[in-house]
Amino acid sequence: MRLFLLLLLFSLHLYSQDLPKGLTPEEKILMQNYSSPVSEGAITANPASPVRTMAEWEPLDGIVITWTSYQAILRQIVLHAQKEGTVYIVCSDSNTVKNYLTSGGVPLINLKFVIAGFNSIWIRDYGPWSVYTNDADSLLFIDWTYNRPRPLDDIIPVTLGNYLGVPVYQNTIEPDKLTNTGGNFMTDGLGNGFASKLVLQENSNKTEAQINSIVSRYMGIDNYIKMETLPYDGIHHIDMHMKLLDEETLLVGQYPAGISDGPQIEANLAYVLNNFQSAYGRPYRVIRIPMPPDAQGRWPSNGGHYRTFTNSTFVNKTVIVPTYALQYDTTALRIYREAMPGYTIAGIDCNQIIPASGAIHCINKEIGLKNTIFISHKPLRDFNIPLDIEGFRINAYIKSNSAISNPVLKWSIDTANGFNSVAMSMFSPDSFYAHIPSQSYGTKVHYFIEAQNSSGLTVSKPLVAPAGNYQFFADNPLPVELTSFTISTSGNDILLEWATASELNNSGFEIQRRVTGKDELWQNIGFVEGKGSFPGVSRYTFTDTPLKGNSYQYRLKQIDFDGTSSFSQIEEIYLTVSEYALYQNYPNPFNGEVDQTIIGFSVESEGYISLKLYNAAGEEIINLKEGHIDAGYHQIKLSSASLSSGIYFYRINFTPANGAATFNSAKKMIVAK
Repeated sequence: MRLFLLLLLFSLHLYSQDLPKGLTPEEKILMQNYSSPVSEGAITANPASPVRTMAEWEPLDGIVITWTSYQAILRQIVLHAQKEGTVYIVCSDSNTVKNYLTSGGVPLINLKFVIAGFNSIWIRDYGPWSVYTNDADSLLFIDWTYNRPRPLDDIIPVTLGNYLGVPVYQNTIEPDKLTNTGGNFMTDGLGNGFASKLVLQENSNKTEAQINSIVSRYMGIDNYIKMETLPYDGIHHIDMHMKLLDEETLLVGQYPAGISDGPQIEANLAYVLNNFQSAYGRPYRVIRIPMPPDAQGRWPSNGGHYRTFTNSTFVNKTVIVPTYALQYDTTALRIYREAMPGYTIAGIDCNQIIPASGAIHCINKEIGLKNTIFISHKPLRDFNIPLDIEGFRINAYIKSNSAISNPVLKWSIDTANGFNSVAMSMFSPDSFYAHIPSQSYGTKVHYFIEAQNSSGLTVSKPLVAPAGNYQFFADNPLPVELTSFTISTSGNDILLEWATASELNNSGFEIQRRVTGKDELWQNIGFVEGKGSFPGVSRYTFTDTPLKGNSYQYRLKQIDFDGTSSFSQIEEIYLTVSEYALYQNYPNPFNGEVDQTIIGFSVESEGYISLKLYNAAGEEIINLKEGHIDAGYHQIKLSSASLSSGIYFYRINFTPANGAATFNSAKKMIVAK
């Protein structure tokens, strides 16, 4: 039997260029008795310091590839990647590689050749993971146990570590042995990791808690999200149908309804969105990209090749995308360019390699910079943007293994005229801030962060700035920090209440009203003086007594001492109430982008109210309103921040003070993040 296994190994090495991404029939036999090699010089304990696994979009030294099969595709990867960093080429003969590259018009720049043995091209699966101690201090390599009987592939992480002078930590010895492949893992660089449940199946001798502990200690992954495997993808690697584009954006493949792996992909996506948020505490943004059929129009469920556009790779400011046919490629490349402004999007024909269940991402691996700058920043969005007395505050965590010097915030409202530069100040260790001045309502603001370290490295966030930058609209209702604006009825009166957290040059508020549904101009019905420039909380009220029988809209016009002004959001109320009613919330469904919905109800008389929100199981989630209220129309604003996607019910119980019958009613609400 041993002789048979040796012959099989010899056969696999001899024909290594033809090895697929998955197991061959011969390898399935070998796996029964195969043990991964433990290399001398590798460390088999977890790093002593806290570690952070690098995200793919962070600054790279370059990428590594193995020069074996599919050389036409490898040549194109070298062409695009050498412009962005070093391409490390594992090969048996560098002259052969050089001749092939130059014969195809590829210059020999930024190339380094690592002479070593190998079994296959699939270095994503067996290559090293770049991690940093203390976020950005020392570069380490992590080497998982490879789930293939390919011993030459298996030792390449240690070969690279020795070549680059990077310590290698191996998960090859119990109790920390962890079997997984690179194509089945992705991370946001902030402690969130994604995988399919293949990682549970291949480590069945461990509990999920034990697996989580290993990836936490070796890779700094403290939130390990695992999704169901797909029925038809064969290898169960998530890079075949999804990709993280940044800390908050998921690119997810999409099949026509009910086709192939489509139903399970949709279920997995719903699972992620319903149960997890980004590291910045917000719902993930999702961009869909088609999963195309093969050249014969077949889907994987009908024996078609597993064509995918998500199997792409970052190389600093370039993203290399697999392509297949013009009719599908045009749409896919457009989606990438729209989702990733500032990046160079390069396509490579992968029809030759996709029958082996892999594409671009599968045949290269990122190598992090030894001396890097790590920048973490929660981008401003267009909704509820914080504005303080100095303007829009921008915070960033900036860390390097050498001193950070002169971090700056750069912003513009007209990029054709360049960017303004504002020095950032430190407010806690490795944490900096600066302000973008307050802008008039509706102004589009572009910005990015730039930092240098004492070693001379300069890094921007986002990496492709200024060509790609963060953007938001200055949609703050007022140039003061308005924290609330509500209206309610009190007898025949309408009570307006609002509050500010801070004010800058605020002359006051003009109160404006119009009748809902009629083509009327806004009427000025009053003015409330402001507090000028005041950093604390201020509260204001105004009472209006309009005619009965109408629905009214109100807004605030905030006026500065210099005459400039901005408007608040519009609030609406029904004055005449002749019924007990619970109204459907609006909008419904609502989500993280809309942020809030309004629940309205009316009561004919004063009394005691209980208004509560329940989940689909009938469990009380939020006590929305309880206590005495006056007759009239009322509304409650409900934020989606604390709610997961799903179906909810809100129920009112109202007992009139005059002893009339109790009013009860319920409505269904849908949260779709």
